[in-house]
Order: sequence, then structure tokens, then C-alpha cells
Amino acid sequence: MEKSSLREKLLAEIVELLEDAGGFTEVTQLIVDKVAEYLQMTHVCVIQINQERKRLIKIVDWKHEGALDLLIDGMVYKDFALVDDEICIAHQCEDMTEQRQNQMKEYGICTSITVPIYINDQVAMYLAAFDLEKTIQFDEHDIQFLNISGKVIQNVAQKKVTKNSLLSSYEVLKEILSSIGSGIIVCSAQDGSILFENDIAKTSQEVRRTIKDSIERFFGAKSNQKAYSLLEHYDSISGLWFEVKFSDLTWIDGSKALVCTAHDVTQKKKNQQRIEYQANNDFLTGLYNRMKCEQDVPKEIEKAIIEEGKGAILFIDLDDFKHINDGLGHQYGDILLQQIAAGLQSLYGIKGHCYRMGGDEFIVVIDTDNYKNLDKTIKNIIEMFNSPWYLMETEYYCTMSMGVAVFPDDSADCDELIRMADIAMYDAKKSGKNRYGYYDRSRSNNTGKRLDIENSMRQAIASQIDEFVVFYQPVMDVHTNQFVSCEALVRWNSAALGFLGPGEFIPLAEYLGLITSIGDYVLEEACKQCKYWNEHGYPDFRINVNLSVVQLLQKDVVGNISSILTKTGVNPKNIVLEITESFAINDMDRVLNIIGGIKALGPLIALDDFGTGYSSLNYIKQLPLDLIKVDKTFIDDIIDDEYAQAFIKLIVDLSKTIGTKIVVEGVEKEEQYYLLKELGVNYIQGYLFGKPLSSVEFEQINLQGLTRD
Repeated sequence: MEKSSLREKLLAEIVELLEDAGGFTEVTQLIVDKVAEYLQMTHVCVIQINQERKRLIKIVDWKHEGALDLLIDGMVYKDFALVDDEICIAHQCEDMTEQRQNQMKEYGICTSITVPIYINDQVAMYLAAFDLEKTIQFDEHDIQFLNISGKVIQNVAQKKVTKNSLLSSYEVLKEILSSIGSGIIVCSAQDGSILFENDIAKTSQEVRRTIKDSIERFFGAKSNQKAYSLLEHYDSISGLWFEVKFSDLTWIDGSKALVCTAHDVTQKKKNQQRIEYQANNDFLTGLYNRMKCEQDVPKEIEKAIIEEGKGAILFIDLDDFKHINDGLGHQYGDILLQQIAAGLQSLYGIKGHCYRMGGDEFIVVIDTDNYKNLDKTIKNIIEMFNSPWYLMETEYYCTMSMGVAVFPDDSADCDELIRMADIAMYDAKKSGKNRYGYYDRSRSNNTGKRLDIENSMRQAIASQIDEFVVFYQPVMDVHTNQFVSCEALVRWNSAALGFLGPGEFIPLAEYLGLITSIGDYVLEEACKQCKYWNEHGYPDFRINVNLSVVQLLQKDVVGNISSILTKTGVNPKNIVLEITESFAINDMDRVLNIIGGIKALGPLIALDDFGTGYSSLNYIKQLPLDLIKVDKTFIDDIIDDEYAQAFIKLIVDLSKTIGTKIVVEGVEKEEQYYLLKELGVNYIQGYLFGKPLSSVEFEQINLQGLTRD
């Protein structure tokens, strides 16, 4: 992050601390941490002069990792030549007096800078920064940053002393807000009326226009105000981009207010657009590249399936392009590729749908809107290549071979469609070049079950996902002998392939990235079913739902789960979300953040497949778990396997310590049940108590409870 951007970011965060309800030391420590982040010096602190004004006392401090200790407590006041009414900067240098150099050397200080902080018009403390390793030169922006930071500390301290509102510090607040390099308008949270504008918002028409427009949209959004908490705004008049942020604030008179900040991010936006262009476009021809093709084609396929239409992939390969490169040189080969790209883009219905896949290969995507003109488009491409190309002021002919694959008829998978069009192109080339052909499935050997499952799955998800059905397997409470919950398990009743178990399609769905759609569907159906059972005689009954690793790694996983819980109206405490051990053992900080966000919504968290990882006991105590589900592999031979028994006993004892419950899966025999009960597990799941059933069958058979002798 550039220093100026970092400075503005940290200043905004420091100003926000004016409203922090914490104690003075706590808030001041946060400010010192941010000052340290900006200055990159070895020590930053707030120091106080004792009553005799002879020695210094630390209030809060920060030290760079690995830096030597700096004993501020007890330092002699005069050693630092502190000046009451201005910033004091000192270096070890030739211009310094010998006495001052000796004082700096005594404490090992290369650079020091101190800012006086006033309480009731008297200097009470200093914001100080020291560096024991290097000499640092400060510019006017650094001085301004420290001044503002010191004034915020002063304001916080004064507020704690007077116990009044910010009214007494309004002038300080205005100065701080006006010093930040962004436009700021404070408005009433009730009606949007403006309470304060800083200098940038007053003097810059585009900034003022951006903020006022954003405020109007914010209040117009009503229930969807969260969508406007952080947004990008383009000012069409000036051509500038702004990042607009809204924050809540208690104003100086105690009323609720909103702070709207507009920061110019035009250069950042241009950089992003340049990076995006470089990522999505071919550097030579300017056409979209392979990566963009693989992003766009699935969208067109999905659209075709939803609209019950058709589209096509045209795979174009130049005939004997190597001869051009070898005969004229690669620079002229590049010119030819550029001419072909421009020619394709000029044809009706192709612009924006043409991609260079690499070398002399191009793809044209015919969407559903233009499929009716497919024959005409093919004819136009053929005519274009039958015309000469001008290179070195001479006419050259370069023809092409083209293959056509139709979606979703041939396939509903992007990679498969490209492969099919490639096969058709190769067949055309083998037939004599300068021609085209459609993909013929009978000429391809790759018609295996995987492709059938993949195509059917994509169509099922893109059209009506209700081909997937949810079954429920009961979970027994060992102590009450009653079914207290069940696990939701997905099955696929494919119209084309029949009934498929999870092992036949779940791994493929995860590999293709389709598991997110299936998982969201299962979660929503389970929540609906749980709410229904809760409202019809079983208020405490819970349903467990598996979350795949792919789902959990989605950026909006917490928001997505929150949306489903809200939409279905289920009591979140009756939903148990199961995460796999393989997810939990990787990137603990990220895992904790995700699980913490989900748990805050209300559901219980279960760790599934426990015992299959490598560091279980090291990480399990860090996770906010409610349940631990022991993997079936420990149960199969538990009757005779002393290790399995010891493992279960260990986990039971551990669960008591960390406050979780134990669920054992895969129980199929009476002997296993009684042994597990004796070992102290809480819940048991398995075929001994029932196989997965549809919701209707489950309710009829299992929801009356099961009592054992």
C-alpha cells in the first residue's frame, strides 16, 4: 500500500477511535499501534512527566519485534529537550551539540520525535517515537499525521477528564476531519440533513456531487442500506472513481449521525482495469483469451438451458499458418493474426464473442440470441477467409478449418464442448482443409459414464435442481433412548440416469464446482423440513447438514448461510452444520474466522470425520465446536480392537473437558451400541437404528421416538 494511502487509511481509523467507549489506556494503545504501523520506527509510546517534572513515565508503548528495550520509565526529563508547545525532533548528527549527542548515545537512540499533548491547557504527556537503528527524516505529511494523532489522544483524554460530549472539542474535531485527504460529510441519520462538511467536500464539486448522490441513494435504499455501506461511485462528469464508505457516529449533540467518506480511487480503478484487461485479453490481437472463454461459455450454456434454447462453439484453426511464419517471418505472421482478429470482430453477431485460444486457434461463441443466424455466420466466416490478406503489399491467402459443437445438445460442459468442436475441426482438416463440420458423437470414443453424469448434472442444476432429494438418517441419544436429531443426506433421482447414490456424483460435483449449488439446496430443504417438524410437535428436534469444503471456501459463505436461515425462518439452534476434519486442519486463522461467523448466526457446529486427520488433538481445542462426529472407520472393529476403544474413550474424556458432545457414526451391531454406551458417548448414528429415508417415511417411522429395553 502506498504511504499516502496508508496514512489516510490509518488517520480515518484513528479518528473513529474518538467514539470508542474503552478506557483511556486501551484507546491510546490502539492509536499508538496505528502510529507505529505508519512510522515504522522501533519504539512508539505515550509518556507522562511526573509531578516534579524531572522524570518520564510510560503510559502505553509499542516495540518492534526484536527491537532492544528502551527504558523510558525513569529517564531524565531534560535529556529529551522536550518543548511544551511544539514537536521536537532529534537525531544523532554532526549538527547536534556534544552534550546532546552523548545523551542520545546513552540511550542508544538514533532518532526521536515527540508531540506535546495538552489537558486543560497544560502539557500533560507526549506522543513519542524513537528509532534505535537508523536516522529518519520526517516530511510535512509525517508531522501532520503525528499532530492529528496527538490531538485525538488529547481529545480522548480531555473527554475522560471532563466527562462531557464532544461539544467542547468541536473545533479539534473539525480540524481533524478537515486534515484527512478525503471528502467527508456528516449527516443526520434521521433525514440526511448535512451537519458538517470538511474542506475537500466543500471545494471539490465532484467529491461533493459523489457524496450527496451516495447519501440520497443510501436513504432511498431503506431496508437494503447494508448494500451501500461500502460502494464504488463513478462521476460521469469528471470521469473520476470514488470509494464511498458510510459509518455510524454519535454527533456532538448526542444525536445519531452518518459519516459519508469519498476517497478518490481513480488511479486504483485504472490499475484494476488494466490488470483485468491483461488477464482477460490476448496481448497480440486484443481478443479475449482462453481464460475469459472458459468464464463466458458456462454462462451462455446456463442461459441456453434456462431459456430452452441453443448455442454453438465454432473452433477455427488456420490452414498451413506455419508456412506464413516460415516464409515471411513471425512479425508478418503476427500481422496476419491481427488482421484475422479484426476481421472476425467486424462480422455481424461475433463482436465480443471471439477468443484467441493460442497460436493460430480461435473460438467464436454463438449465443442463444444469434443461434438462428448460425448458418449465416458460418458462411460469413468462410467468405472472409476466401478473400486475400495483405502482407508486405502483396495478397496472401490463408484459409481455415472449422468445427462446430452445439450446446446443450452435444454437451453442457465448457471443456467438453471445446474438445468436441476441436474434434470436428480436426475431422474437417483431415477431409481436405478449408471447410467446416459439425461434431458427430458416433465418431468419438469418449462417451463414457463420467461425461453422461457430468452433462446430466449440469442440466439438472441449471434447470430444476429438485432432481436432488434429501433423505434423513436418525441420530439416537444414548441416555434417553430417543431420536433427537437426524442427518440430511442428498440423493440424485436423475431423469436421464435414474437413482444415484452420493458416491456416484458428489466427488464429481465437488471437482466441477457444482457442489455449492447442491449444498445450498440441501441446506435450504433441511431448514424447511426442520421448521416444519419443530412447529408440528417436535420443537427441539435438530437436523444435521454437511457443508462441503468447496462451500466453506466461498467468500460469502457466512452471508449465504445467513440468507438461507432467514429465508426459511428455522430456529438456527435446531440446525447443526457439519464441517469436515480435512477443512479444519488447514489455515487455522481462516477456519476460525469462518466458523466463528457461522456460529454467530446461531447454528451448532459439528466436526465430521474426526480421527481421519493428523493433528486432531492439537487443533480441536481451538475450534468453537458443539459436537464431534467420530469417523466410521473406528467403529467397524471396535468390539475386538483395543486401540479403537481407547481412542473413543480418549475423545469422550476430551469432550468433557472442552464441553462438546460425541456422536459416533456407522453403528450397525447391537454389541457396538452397548460398548459405545458403556464408553460414554452421547449420540449414535447408523443402520442399527435406521437407513436414510425420505422426510415422509422418516416422520412416520422415527419421530415417535425409540425406546430400548
